[in-house]
Amino acid sequence: MSRIDPSKDFIAIRIAVLTVSDTRDLSQDKSGDVLVQRLLDAGHELADRRILPDERDQIADQLRIWCEDTSIDVVISTGGTGLTGRDVTVEAHRDVYEKEIDAFGTVFTMVSMQKIGTSAVQSRATAGVALGTYLFALPGSPGACKDAWDEILARQLDYRHRPCNFVEILPRLDEHQRRK
Repeated sequence: MSRIDPSKDFIAIRIAVLTVSDTRDLSQDKSGDVLVQRLLDAGHELADRRILPDERDQIADQLRIWCEDTSIDVVISTGGTGLTGRDVTVEAHRDVYEKEIDAFGTVFTMVSMQKIGTSAVQSRATAGVALGTYLFALPGSPGACKDAWDEILARQLDYRHRPCNFVEILPRLDEHQRRK
């Protein structure tokens, strides 16, 4: 079973937070606030924070900018993962991914089922890797952000988590580019 190995030192990573919304600004961004507070409480660094409208090209462009920035290890977006016509965050993420982390959406659905039952089928939470950066797309509700952080990301973004975690393989995500 998973656990924290107390013999390992915690490694802080740099995380950017993107809220996707046509209507919110920073003063109304409860989901972004949840993510920022949790990542800071965990000991990580907030690398950047933005709010963008539900526009696929704008979202993908911002993701690419952050992936090219070597001071950013992880990007977490919130919003735009649903089924309506304006929900394009998943497509924007997939425009950027080199590899998709398929199990993330599955595990998120399992967590959500415990909280909201069959309504979990309406989420399209996703994750992937691009240019050595992890990308996570979460639903826009504060509850979904809490669930994703508390039940998945807090552990996987902690170097001490065993049997494995995302942080320990972070230096190897772009090794295919270094071999050329």
